[in-house]
Amino acid sequence: MNTQPHDPVLNEPLEPGLYIVATPIGNLGDVTKRAVDVLQRVSVIACEDTRVTGKLLKAIGVSTRMQRYDDHASAETRARLLERARDEAVALVSDAGTPLVSDPGYRLVREARELGITVTSLPGACAAIAGLTLSGLPNDRFMFAGFLPVKDKARRNVLDELGGIATTLIFYETGPRLERSLRTIAEVWPSREVSVARELTKLHEECRSGSAGELAEHYAAHPPKGEIVLLIGPPVEEAVSADPDELLREALETMSASKAAGAVARLTGLDRQTLYARAVEIKNS
Repeated sequence: MNTQPHDPVLNEPLEPGLYIVATPIGNLGDVTKRAVDVLQRVSVIACEDTRVTGKLLKAIGVSTRMQRYDDHASAETRARLLERARDEAVALVSDAGTPLVSDPGYRLVREARELGITVTSLPGACAAIAGLTLSGLPNDRFMFAGFLPVKDKARRNVLDELGGIATTLIFYETGPRLERSLRTIAEVWPSREVSVARELTKLHEECRSGSAGELAEHYAAHPPKGEIVLLIGPPVEEAVSADPDELLREALETMSASKAAGAVARLTGLDRQTLYARAVEIKNS
């Protein structure tokens, strides 16, 4: 690993390629010197919204031309950017934070690599990691899972799918949808610890923890705004250590094999399909 500090020569042209540049998630002071240097020296900056990125560039004194590149960008737009990156330096930024983390850019980077175009990543702010460090939840293993679905059934299906993973789960969420997501989590995992991190790096930064039910009540009374990092702790050890066969037998007294497996999966975090197969065996024995 190169441990030497980055000390660019400002009038030295950048090598051609695609530069993935992280930008602040709220506090302008979090922009790195390297990011400013690269954004000054690239030929064009690909961004989600030129109005949002334009405000950042004005604040840091950068006048590089911008080109819109978002989820709706065409294959032709992507091809033109890649063609340009063969001979010039092209930067990719998102509205806030690290590009490609629940943001556009995956196809651009993948195709650049396939074409042999050099891809360079400039690390910086990331809301998911900032939220994790504030939450106090176990961080030796964690999984980022993007945004939860809007519809209740789809949201529950995602939670059921992830229930067997013994790790801290990280989602992005919006203020208007937070309460409903918390209520679904409370139904699926009533005992798991949940944290809500919002206004990260800003004046009113907040990280509130508790059960999903408690947090749902709080945010029903105090509706939040903006984007939010929603974190769910791993299954509690006491529940995981319980005998799954015994839990299944109790559940099967009042439920079908499918519903019993789902209930025990939510309680223990164990794989639902494995539990279902075992529930069928117990029921038929």
